[in-house]
Amino acid sequence: MGQRTIIMGAAGRDFHVFNTVFREDPGHEVVAFTATQIPGIDGRSYPPALSGARYPNGVPIRPESELEELIDRHAVTDVVHAYSDLSHEEVMHTASRVLAAGADFRIVGPTASMLHSTKPVVAVCAVRTGCGKSQTSRRVGRLLMDAGLRTVLIRHPMPYGDLERMAVQRFASLDDIDASDPTIEEREEYETPVSMGMVVYAGVDYARILAEAQAEADVIIWDGGNNDFPFVRPDVLITVADPLRPGHERRYHPGETNLRMADVVVINKVDVADTADVTALTHSIESLNPTATIVRAASPVSLGPGPDLADARVVVVEDGPTITHGGMPYGAGTVAARAGGARELVDPRPFAVGSIAETYAAYPDIGPVLPAMGYGQRQIQELSATLRAASCDVVVVGTPIDLSRVLDVGHPVRRATYELEEIGEPDLRGALSEQLTVWSGAGTSSAT
Repeated sequence: MGQRTIIMGAAGRDFHVFNTVFREDPGHEVVAFTATQIPGIDGRSYPPALSGARYPNGVPIRPESELEELIDRHAVTDVVHAYSDLSHEEVMHTASRVLAAGADFRIVGPTASMLHSTKPVVAVCAVRTGCGKSQTSRRVGRLLMDAGLRTVLIRHPMPYGDLERMAVQRFASLDDIDASDPTIEEREEYETPVSMGMVVYAGVDYARILAEAQAEADVIIWDGGNNDFPFVRPDVLITVADPLRPGHERRYHPGETNLRMADVVVINKVDVADTADVTALTHSIESLNPTATIVRAASPVSLGPGPDLADARVVVVEDGPTITHGGMPYGAGTVAARAGGARELVDPRPFAVGSIAETYAAYPDIGPVLPAMGYGQRQIQELSATLRAASCDVVVVGTPIDLSRVLDVGHPVRRATYELEEIGEPDLRGALSEQLTVWSGAGTSSAT
């Protein structure tokens, strides 16, 4: 009868593992995906147009809470764990659930699931959500473009809408992004690279995405999500680590994998971390991956134009994933508000409605900030309602996009932005110097 399989995930690696390992494998029948972390992704189906001829009815996506019931009902033989940013302890608690229910527990690793590109690939990953992958990817993109290379960024999937329509997505302008009816989370990852001049690809079917991306690129950047490892085999793997969370580089999956595989490790936020924590993280990296090049960097926060924050009552909106499953109590917006002289950081909890209130209940360690949750129109409306109800003078937005462009904030807004700045040597240009020389020569010759 072969193996009967469940894939656990969050609308990202789970679909990729299915596509690359299980879709064409006659020895396995995938009976369901289970979903968690992202609101509203369960109760759907992975559609027949993506699941292939062996799955003419698609594959159901069920809540992870049904895991044991699904194992029993479908006589499941193995369960594949395919989502990211869990502590090692949480991964093994999941494994214990699976084993106790009578199935085997698996994790599909990089070798089996990575695609191979005909063009050079720089992958940017991390040890935890919120370390600073996005600004590191932008810094790498600027170095590549300054070297005259056609640079295409492939973003880790965020397929929260119509999966079939999102099989392959290409964004070369803000109009392209607007036309895709994106979530706030998608806008946060796509808008700035596109504004820099990079073409961005994302979606569900990464074999098709890679084929299209490499046709118009000299070099590809893989921009990871959470602390997942790359879907495309990199020529250079850059892993970002966070000294504000020392020790986490050893305690989270698959962040430790990224650290052990890295060619370059960026220790970000060294300007705001304790020196002892930077030193401890450095020693930890050297212990786990003694051959990696270590680059130290900061992500200084800048406030855009707007009302004076001095003596103001401020509500801070932070990047959602960073302070939910990333576990950070605050982010760049809080740093900017305090630096701007805010008199009070107003706690948004009393004003939260609907799924925003549910987010606070699910993540009780969030500080007095508002996570920019926007995984669908209903949640975007609830985020807007929460902000409009909040009693404050100014809203400081620490997300990578201007929220006032996509929802009614109800108050004056100041934006907090940040870019990666290396400190000392080696920097990323130096760490990539050999590759930049080779690739820029190849790119120039191919272009001519």
